[in-house]
Amino acid sequence: MSNAGDELARFRERITELDRVILDAVNRRLELVAELKRYKDANGIAFVDPERERSMIETRVEENGGPLSDDGLRAFYVELLALTKRELDR
Repeated sequence: MSNAGDELARFRERITELDRVILDAVNRRLELVAELKRYKDANGIAFVDPERERSMIETRVEENGGPLSDDGLRAFYVELLALTKRELDR
């Protein structure tokens, strides 16, 4: 493999490692939210809390050091929350 090919392979390996970390974190988050949903259901608490979602997203925006833009971060969390709700409604 050429030097360029070796370098590409190293980048791809590092990206794959991060993808695995992200996947693991999303799965662990989903498990925890499922536990929270069961608790809320058992105690008559609404599962979706729009104010909590808004506050959580804005806190993440404040913590964001980039290079992900604030708009990109908001879009990511909106989709993550929607995905979580879809997964828990299965």
